[in-house]
Amino acid sequence: MFKRQDQDYSKQPVGPLGIVCLDSCKDLGKQVDEYLVKWRRERAESDNGKHPEHPIYHSYCKDSFLVKAQTPRFGTGEAKGALQESVRGNDLFIMLDVTNYSMTYRINKYENHMSPDDHFQDLKRVIAAAGGKARRINVIMPFLYESRQHRRGGRESLDCAMALQELVQMGVNNIITFDAHDDRVQNAIPLHGFETVRPTYQFIKGLLSTVPDIKLDKDHFMTISPDEGATRRSVYLASVLGVNMGMFYKRRDYTQVVNGRNPIVAHEFLGQDIEGKDVFVIDDMISSGDSMIDVARELKKRKAGRIFLAATFGLFTSGMERFDKAYEEGLFDYILTTNLTYQSEAVLSRPYHISCDMSKYIAYIIDTLNHDGSISSLLDPFDRIQAIVEKYNNGEDLSNAD
Repeated sequence: MFKRQDQDYSKQPVGPLGIVCLDSCKDLGKQVDEYLVKWRRERAESDNGKHPEHPIYHSYCKDSFLVKAQTPRFGTGEAKGALQESVRGNDLFIMLDVTNYSMTYRINKYENHMSPDDHFQDLKRVIAAAGGKARRINVIMPFLYESRQHRRGGRESLDCAMALQELVQMGVNNIITFDAHDDRVQNAIPLHGFETVRPTYQFIKGLLSTVPDIKLDKDHFMTISPDEGATRRSVYLASVLGVNMGMFYKRRDYTQVVNGRNPIVAHEFLGQDIEGKDVFVIDDMISSGDSMIDVARELKKRKAGRIFLAATFGLFTSGMERFDKAYEEGLFDYILTTNLTYQSEAVLSRPYHISCDMSKYIAYIIDTLNHDGSISSLLDPFDRIQAIVEKYNNGEDLSNAD
């Protein structure tokens, strides 16, 4: 099982740690920074404040690893990237949230909300501002830019693949993303670092911390894939927990295109009897939410017990009203999403919403990579899920679980 104290931090860091958090994910970046400051101070105290006599260790313990950066805009809407301090020789980690629609800028007196394209351009501006002076550049982009268009189907652009190639051409060494819609897009940059991380452990922790009487066995619990694309997520969780899984597949009307996609005609279910069982529906994102609500409705028709909907990215592009209505109808009990993307107050205030914090996990990844260590134990949470389920079954407190 992954434990921070078991990791080998004796390796010399790649370079002094520096974290650039673009405005789109400042809150998440601040939490990550707090963990790193705390851990490195504890590490220094355990070594009596002594580190090897190497210049890299002169800044190993700091009050903050955040590097001041700006992406100001001119009145025309044009922008630039600016770093307010040196990053020469740093192992630089740049964090951004391309789905943060709450951010705005003014152009000719009009207020514009930033799109994923705007956020991606700001990322490139900061990389350009570093001017090749950083020792290594790592990008942490939880929602992979343009990843919904993950493959070509005719004469279409493949923006995600082009974006990945553009980043490595600019000198980016590693790209860390979470729950990529289709991780095969990494084939666009086969010789460079690309990791997609799934927050399965955080979902289980959030569920067990909120629902005190759930039974995670095959007689009482089942995982559900809402469509063919999410099958691997559901199969993995079912395998770890030792429960059964089921899946829906979508019959679509391919003669029409509505809002950029073919409308769903029906959800067909494949799997064992779910009557009376608690079910956990897991996917990478909730966009408008129509599909998730339809799946919940189909599950209720089949007399499922409690229904828990989980998605790494809760985008809620059509607002929360339809979820409020579905909750009042008793179609689901909780929705679990992570703080990897912007969560509005409207989302956080819902009584049925569980926010799963990912800041500690990201801090683990940054700390390990900075020491040039392997993150394999972080990428596969099998042992950690087993451990937290055991703690839950023993009635132990889960708040301090890693």
